[in-house]
Amino acid sequence: MSRYRSGANQAGTVIAAVADIMALILGLWILMYLLDANRGNSLVQFVHDAAAWLAGWSHDLFTFDEAWARVVAGYGLAAVVYLFLGHAIANRMHRH
Repeated sequence: MSRYRSGANQAGTVIAAVADIMALILGLWILMYLLDANRGNSLVQFVHDAAAWLAGWSHDLFTFDEAWARVVAGYGLAAVVYLFLGHAIANRMHRH
């Protein structure tokens, strides 16, 4: 029985780590946007593309007049949701 429990703990740890990485990418894009990073740079473009894909469901969800507020709210919401759901699922797996 302990072998299965160890597997659930490892899976929960992986889920939490994936949620953290997703939130990190979204947070990194918000920071790059606010600091007006060079969009011609390949790292900036990669982070933007990954963040746009991750936040596809929440991108432009809010209609603030300022573009920076839309970016912070849309991408920030996605980051918070991924963190919350990922860690909730991981904690649930750690208990069982």
